Amino acid sequence: MDTGLKNRIAVITGAADGIGRSTALAFAREGAHLGLLDINAAGLESLAAEARELGVSVHAAQADLSTAEGVSRGMQAVQSSFGNRLDVLVNNVGAGAIRTFDDLTDAAWDATLGLNFMSYVRAIRCALPILREHGGVIINNASDLARQPEPVPIDYSVSKAAVLSLTKALARAEGPRIRVNAVAPGPTWTPFWTKPGGFAETMGRYHKMEPRAAVEHEMKLRQLPLQRLGTPDEVANVIVFLASDLASFVTSAVWGVDGGSIRSMI
Repeated sequence: MDTGLKNRIAVITGAADGIGRSTALAFAREGAHLGLLDINAAGLESLAAEARELGVSVHAAQADLSTAEGVSRGMQAVQSSFGNRLDVLVNNVGAGAIRTFDDLTDAAWDATLGLNFMSYVRAIRCALPILREHGGVIINNASDLARQPEPVPIDYSVSKAAVLSLTKALARAEGPRIRVNAVAPGPTWTPFWTKPGGFAETMGRYHKMEPRAAVEHEMKLRQLPLQRLGTPDEVANVIVFLASDLASFVTSAVWGVDGGSIRSMI
């Protein structure tokens, strides 16, 4: 089926690794041109080279998306590179660690919300003037933990719940010109989990196990029907669908890509 994404401009935050990287390459395979933002300059360079081999234009900007200035500069850089054209914004950047409520200081809360939520707010603020004029799509990467929180990581869950609220409110505020949806991935085996200090390592400390064993233990506790972690490509496929003409009547939706972790009817 034709997605209608050929020659459209897709901007992706947190693009260098994991779901962001897979999403960028999935858009490139559909013929979309890419604006890529991440703090990881080497990862961006590698991704840009791979995407260009697929025949699309790519503009990448290194940016610290945890700050207002970083988001603003990064978005302005990629938007201006495409002559202030923009069709799709994918807010994907995020970070988290396994910490109990008692472990979390005000500074830790501010850091989590600053990157996982306020970066979305700031990127959308930069994109809206263009999207309002020409129409387009916003897709926010949330989490199954936004809808079904676990004891840890509580700050991450709260930040992602805020993303869902933002998604729903913007879909009502910006329709019919702009469609706004969210994906809510379950546990997905990416550098977000595997990097030093990431979910796997900190989950190991929480459960007093080796990181991989701790992750497997956590999946058993969550009773996932598919009994495994997801892959970045599996999330990227849904993001590309939501951005495409195939989803032209889909807005204000939260699409779970979670292996069946959400048990509620709604």
